[in-house]
Amino acid sequence: MSDDLASQIEQIRLGGGAKAIARQHEKGRLTARERITQLIDPETHWLELGLWAAWGMYAEWGGAPAAGVVTGIGTVAGRRVMVIANDATVKAGAFFPMTCKKVLRAQRIAQENRLPLVYLVDSAGVFLPLQDEVFPDEDDFGRVFRNNAVISAAGIPQFAAIMGNCVAGGGYLPVLCDKLLMTEGSGLYLAGPALVKAAIGQVIDHETLGGARMHAAISGTIDFREPDDSACLTRLRRLVDGLPTDAERLTDHHPGITDPSAFTPFTQAQEYDVRDLLKLVLDEAPFDEYKAEYGQTLVCGYGRLGGVPVGVVANQKKRVKATDGPVQFGGVIYVDSAEKAARFVMDCNQTRVPILFFQNVNGFMVGRDSEQGGIIKAGAKLVNAISNSVVPKLTVITGGSYGAGNYALCGKAFDPRFVLAWPMAKYAVMGGEQAAGTLLDVQVSALKRAGKEPDAAELAALRDRIKAGYDEQADIRYAAARLWVDAIILPEQTRSVLREAIAVATRYDAGLPFRTGVFQV
Repeated sequence: MSDDLASQIEQIRLGGGAKAIARQHEKGRLTARERITQLIDPETHWLELGLWAAWGMYAEWGGAPAAGVVTGIGTVAGRRVMVIANDATVKAGAFFPMTCKKVLRAQRIAQENRLPLVYLVDSAGVFLPLQDEVFPDEDDFGRVFRNNAVISAAGIPQFAAIMGNCVAGGGYLPVLCDKLLMTEGSGLYLAGPALVKAAIGQVIDHETLGGARMHAAISGTIDFREPDDSACLTRLRRLVDGLPTDAERLTDHHPGITDPSAFTPFTQAQEYDVRDLLKLVLDEAPFDEYKAEYGQTLVCGYGRLGGVPVGVVANQKKRVKATDGPVQFGGVIYVDSAEKAARFVMDCNQTRVPILFFQNVNGFMVGRDSEQGGIIKAGAKLVNAISNSVVPKLTVITGGSYGAGNYALCGKAFDPRFVLAWPMAKYAVMGGEQAAGTLLDVQVSALKRAGKEPDAAELAALRDRIKAGYDEQADIRYAAARLWVDAIILPEQTRSVLREAIAVATRYDAGLPFRTGVFQV
C-alpha cells in the first residue's frame, strides 16, 4: 500500500478529528472505535466494512469520514457478530445519505449470514440539511427500522446499547431490538427539550424527558441501566455470551503467504497465470481445475479455503491458444469461457459449494466473429446462472472490473456476500483510454454542430480533461466511497480476509432450491 493510501486510512479512522475526540472524552464517553475495541475479544480479527464510505463526498458540509458510522464483523464472547457503531465525533453521529446505505449494507450482510447484530447507538438522527436524501426512499433512514423488525422476526438476535444521543425517528432502532442497554447521561426521545418547548410549550429537562433513569423506572423502555460506557460494554459482552456458540467450520488455520513481494507479479500491468495467484490464497490442498483445456480465459475449479470446500471462477491474465482456434487474450471473456463458467456455477449450486470470484476483467470479446459465435447468448447464460445462484458468493477485484465483465463475474448488483478489492483495482464501464476516446468523439461532434472546429491543442487538452475525470471515477476508492466495494484490502491480506468471510458466509444454509430462468441455446 502506498504511503498516501495508508495516511488516508489513518485520517479516516480519526473520524471528526482530535478536537472532536477530546469533546467525546470530556463527556465521559468513549469513541466508536474505542467502544468496539472494548467490546470484541482481545487479539481476534476485526473485519471492518465500508471504511471508505463517503470518501471525498459532502465536502460542502466538512465531509463525513467513514459516513459517520463504523461497521464490521468481530468476535464477542467467542461469537461472531455484526457491529454497527455511530461515530459521534462526525457531526454528532448524524445520518448522511451514505450513512443509511452503510447501515443497510451491514444489516443485509448480517441477515444473509444470520449474524447477531450489536448496535452501539450515539446519533443525533438525520443530518437535516440533506433530509430529502436521507428520509423518504426505500433505501433510506426508515428502511433501517423496517429491517430491525424483519431481522427480529427471522430470529436473528439484535442488541442495542444507547451511549449518547438517540433522538427522533432514530429512537425506533434500539427499541426494535431484543435487548436494550442505556448509559447514564444518554438521551432517548422522539423530540428533545427544545423541540418539545417549541411544539407544545412544555418546559422539561433532558433527564426527565428521556434519561436512562426515567426509561428504566417509569417508561420501562430499557432493559439495563448502566453507569458508563465500560460497564455497559461489559454487560453487553455477558449478554452476547448467552447466545449459542458458533459452529466452527474452519480447519486449516495456516495464515498463508503474507510477504507483499510474493504478490508483486499480480499487481503490475502485465500477463500472469492466475493459477499462481490462487496458490497463494487457497489451502495447499489440490486444486481440481474444471474443463482445464476449454474456455481457458476463465479458470474454474474446486479447492479449499480454511478447510472449507470452495469453487473458484477467476480471469486468466495471460494469452492462451484455443485447441481449434486463434489466440485468446487474458482478461477477456470469450464464448467458450462464458459457457464453461455458467455450467460451473450451476454445478457449484448442485453440490452447495460457495463460489469465489477473482475479477481482473476487461469485458467480453467483441467483433464480427464473437458476435456471430453468440457472445451475447453465452454471456446471458452466465448472468442467468449467477443471478439465480443460491450458494454464498464472494468477489475479489484484483485489477480491472469493467463493463459487463463486472456483471458476469458477480459484481455488486448480483448479491455477493462480500465485495473486496485491491488498492490498484479499477471499477468502471470501460478503461480510461477507451472512454476518453469515445467521450472525445461525442464532445467534438457537439462542438462541430455548434460551428466550432477545435484545433490540435484544444483536442489534446479536452482529451486529457476527459481522461482525468474518468480515471478519478475508476479509482477503487471512488467505488468504495459509494459502497460498491465493502473493503479495500492489501493483496497479502487476501487469504486471511477471505477465510474470515467464508467462515461467516457458510455458517448458515437456508436450503433454497437452485433454479434458472430460460437459457438461450
